[in-house]
Amino acid sequence: MRSTDPNERRATHRSARPARISRRVFIACAAGAGWSTAALAAAARAPAQPGDGRWLFKAPLPVGRSEVGVATVNGKIYVLGGYAAGRVDQPMNHEYDPAADAWREVAPMPRGLNHVAVAGFRGRVYLFGGFAEQNRNAVADASAYDPGQNRWTSLRPLLSPRGAAGVVELDGRFHIVGGRDQFSVGVHEVYDPATDGWSERAALPRGRDHLGLAVIAGRIHAIGGRFNTFDFNTDLHDVYDSRTDSWQPRAPLPTKRSGVAAGVLGGRIFVFGGERAGGVFAENEAYHPGTDTWAEMAPMPTPRHGTGAAVIENALYIPGGGPVNGGSRQSMANEAFTVSREGS
Repeated sequence: MRSTDPNERRATHRSARPARISRRVFIACAAGAGWSTAALAAAARAPAQPGDGRWLFKAPLPVGRSEVGVATVNGKIYVLGGYAAGRVDQPMNHEYDPAADAWREVAPMPRGLNHVAVAGFRGRVYLFGGFAEQNRNAVADASAYDPGQNRWTSLRPLLSPRGAAGVVELDGRFHIVGGRDQFSVGVHEVYDPATDGWSERAALPRGRDHLGLAVIAGRIHAIGGRFNTFDFNTDLHDVYDSRTDSWQPRAPLPTKRSGVAAGVLGGRIFVFGGERAGGVFAENEAYHPGTDTWAEMAPMPTPRHGTGAAVIENALYIPGGGPVNGGSRQSMANEAFTVSREGS
């Protein structure tokens, strides 16, 4: 059905003529992202600390945003929904091209949501759940974005509505874990894109939301998160084995936090940022599954929560997020973390 909403029509029309932001306007936008020119120059010159990795400053988001979903498809990064420009139900969909270090606005989401769970698979971005209001009013929406066609397709909805869940792809299926409806849940549902069907799996032992989810060595790691509010952040770390449909505990996250971004690079899981009562985290901690141990890595230059980690080649990109706890401020920051192949 064609939308009758004039704002939605204008957004769709704008996506046909992409607006790009490159390094030429980076310094001008950096002030809005909370960076000084001196700080950027110093960071660019700073040598990497052995084994700790290093951060690179990239072209900022066109609009400061937080509580977004982040996914990678065909070598490009997509930032979806969230809080921006005084609204908590943005349908924005920004595409980032690392090769050009530039952004453009593409077809907006079917409706504006925050705290969506997104993942890329076989050329499409998949979106599950989210909140229709600020951190509440969970939905069961499911849809897929095709960059080649620049359009969205509706999918069979989740079995249970929730936002602030984690999602990963494993063996061609999506595992949506945890999140919150009115309270934190341990619900674990699996979506099969081949059949557009859902099934249930073993629930997360201690239900929580705003957690990090990552796949490494064929297993799903659920890390951190919180029980209902960031006053009850956790260091929990559970691992799911699909062969036995069971969860087992692993070494806890060194720093209790929620609203984190998690990604896999060089055989390790990296967990970035997060929020707490009174502030946000700059922490970057790496987990090695072979030794079941954590290591402290180079902290985030711009501490944030409410974003995601997207892997492109040998870098993890962290776009947007909230530079203070809660949703009162959003960041345009786009920073990439790299590790040497020797240290990976």
